Amino acid sequence: MYSLQLQEEKVFKDPVHKYIHVQDQTIWDLINAKEFQRLRRIRQLGTSYLTFHGAEHSRFSHSLGVYEITRRIISQFERSGYSDWPQEERLLALCAALLHDLGHGPFSHSIEEAFQMHHEDWTCRIIRENSEIHEVLRRISDDFPEQVASVIQKTYDKPIVVHLVSSALDADRMDYLLRDAYFTGVNYGTFDMDRILRVLRPYRGRIVVKESGMHAIEDYLMSRYQMYWQVYFHPVTRSSEIILRQIFKRAQELYDNGYSFQFMLEPLPSLFEGKISMEQYIRLDEALIQTVFMQWTQEQDEILADLCDRFMERKLYKYVTLDHLDDQQKDKIYEQFVHAGLNPAYDLEIDSPTDLSYSIYRSGEHPMGKQIVLLNHHEQLREISEVSEIVRSISGIRKGKFRLYFPENKLRAVAHLLDREISKLFDMPTT
Repeated sequence: MYSLQLQEEKVFKDPVHKYIHVQDQTIWDLINAKEFQRLRRIRQLGTSYLTFHGAEHSRFSHSLGVYEITRRIISQFERSGYSDWPQEERLLALCAALLHDLGHGPFSHSIEEAFQMHHEDWTCRIIRENSEIHEVLRRISDDFPEQVASVIQKTYDKPIVVHLVSSALDADRMDYLLRDAYFTGVNYGTFDMDRILRVLRPYRGRIVVKESGMHAIEDYLMSRYQMYWQVYFHPVTRSSEIILRQIFKRAQELYDNGYSFQFMLEPLPSLFEGKISMEQYIRLDEALIQTVFMQWTQEQDEILADLCDRFMERKLYKYVTLDHLDDQQKDKIYEQFVHAGLNPAYDLEIDSPTDLSYSIYRSGEHPMGKQIVLLNHHEQLREISEVSEIVRSISGIRKGKFRLYFPENKLRAVAHLLDREISKLFDMPTT
């Protein structure tokens, strides 16, 4: 699989990688396809811009970054002459790296949860169906779009190609940690990527790490740990995500019940009906959604109008943190909210970080899956947590505390109707 080389290399100036180099005509054509350009209008970190004001970077810039890291890894493999790297897979790996987030919708994971969608499914539909992306890939061969989709779906028959894009130590994670740290203004996500790239090796059909590079990997995993808990799991970001999901939930309920919206834009009706086409889906971006939300602040439905106003004006839910919360306590809280005239479906959210679809690093999984494997000078392979005490200490699922999210103004207005125990729990006045 080969692509024509550009007559002159194209270069993007990038704040994270300094420069992103494009040498292949296929990659350049993919970048200029309308489906890829749409990623300029999708934020990388969803609603995190409401917590970290600099987090305005896009899926477009992240995708270019993943491509660049993959290009650098492959170039190093080729310069070093590693026989375990299949050179004919170069273009496939670069295309999969560039397109891996192609199907992300507005505000990323929040809209996926609301409408039971998955961005990988949409990515593969755009690659396989009648799109500009599909046409560019077909210029390589008729089956090339399917090969790219199979890498993204992790079903391609050469795992080494998949691992470059999706594994515990892949180009995707390395870029988003560095990029998200840069734009949020935190230092947690920084690590020595140059050192990591130097110690990566293709070995017996997979990507491994030279044992002398273990400390660089420890640093990378600690960066992931800190970023997840300090940025991705940030409680204020969770508040904005909760309100966003509630907007979609309320709008869906109203649509299903025949409510007459004062304002509606295509393709939202198709989205609510679960019949959205690929052509309609690529019209969905954050500008469209926020335009609708701003108009919905004037809707007759008070719940929808209030939620949209909260999201657009950053009037987020307050939260209280609990170490423990059992079912009996939950039932009492629900009962008290109903007694006070509140609606627990929209005025209360019980959240825990363990509900999130992230994992920092899990040891003990299948070696060809999510493990990071070290290669010693005897050519023996060992999973990193077997060697590193630091990695063992942060591996696995860590149960976070419970947080109760609620609209403070509403709860304060009815605080006198709550019993003393519940008022104290929510830090409300008892007199």
